Amino acid sequence: FPLSLLFSALQRKNKILVEQPPRIMAANENATLACKYAYNGTGNEFRASLNKGTDRAVEVCSVSWNGSFHNHHTNKDFNCLVAVDSHKKEVNFSLWKLNTDQTDIYFCKIEVMFPPPYISNDKSNGTVIHVKEKLFQLPVFQSATPFWAVVVTLGFLAFYSVLITAAFVICWWKNKKNRILTSDYMNMTPRHPPGPKNKHYQPYAPTRIHTEYRSWEP
Repeated sequence: FPLSLLFSALQRKNKILVEQPPRIMAANENATLACKYAYNGTGNEFRASLNKGTDRAVEVCSVSWNGSFHNHHTNKDFNCLVAVDSHKKEVNFSLWKLNTDQTDIYFCKIEVMFPPPYISNDKSNGTVIHVKEKLFQLPVFQSATPFWAVVVTLGFLAFYSVLITAAFVICWWKNKKNRILTSDYMNMTPRHPPGPKNKHYQPYAPTRIHTEYRSWEP
């Protein structure tokens, strides 16, 4: 059995494979990148890190663990929290308060620190985290009043407004009608005869007829 084939088999056994999504849209300036890894070796001390840029020049955050002990480190320019699930072989990098300048490609890196030999995963395709510009939104106040109660209240107010308007129109019409009747009554007042005014003028009155009565004697 050739030694080269044995060495190649050992390399494949200790190789670390990493899988991560190709793209993430940061919602409300927050994003969570899940890095899944596959490893069948005997290592018991690991290190996972998230690196920014095509050249991986900026390490965003990292975590080292050995059994139950975790040691975190975060870049001062980022807000990052790392959660490790050794059973599922998954590392989650949670980022918050991201800004548009931090839109870039991010790479997960998994390393076996102990026991030797040192192993790290091959360069993956990376994940593009796109941070949208935050738009200003007016605050929306949610009323605790049920919808049906609002509808009933608006209907009552509408009915009350129509009732008041109708009463006002009826009163206005009656007032106008009374003024017309009063005006016609005033026009029926007798007028003075034409010509110079006579101070001793007396309104016409029928002439009284006097009848003499005689007593009849038998």
